[in-house]
Amino acid sequence: MEIKPLVLHYEVSGDNFTGAGEASVAMKRELRQMGFDANVIRRAAIAMYEGEINMVIHAEGGVADVNVLPDRIEIVLTDEGPGIADVEQAMQAGFSTAPDNIRALGFGAGMGLPNMKRYSDEMKIETEIGRGTTVRMTVLADSPKNSF
Repeated sequence: MEIKPLVLHYEVSGDNFTGAGEASVAMKRELRQMGFDANVIRRAAIAMYEGEINMVIHAEGGVADVNVLPDRIEIVLTDEGPGIADVEQAMQAGFSTAPDNIRALGFGAGMGLPNMKRYSDEMKIETEIGRGTTVRMTVLADSPKNSF
């Protein structure tokens, strides 16, 4: 018998730094109620939060869809922003295209994508210049990354 995932859907508003993180907090609350391990919840919430911030800074918002299964959490972040010109470069810690006014607010330090990769077990980026970006992340319930 196939287990159907619990599907969570969140809208991420663009240019709204006070609301950034609301989706990851809501997801965290749902996962806690479902009884997931605290480390699994923390990793999923950090990965999703970093993605939310990127959507706010670079893409004028987007959507976050989360599929929750007993053995994993699948997070899909989709935006219609400018796309990522050089994914390899964007994955380098400290690289950022955030404007100075965003950096002055304490965001855009160039750790978003590296942290998303660090806190997820699998990550895939699909991007097209001028059309947007989709980031797919999976956090496994039984990952070795959960024990630190």
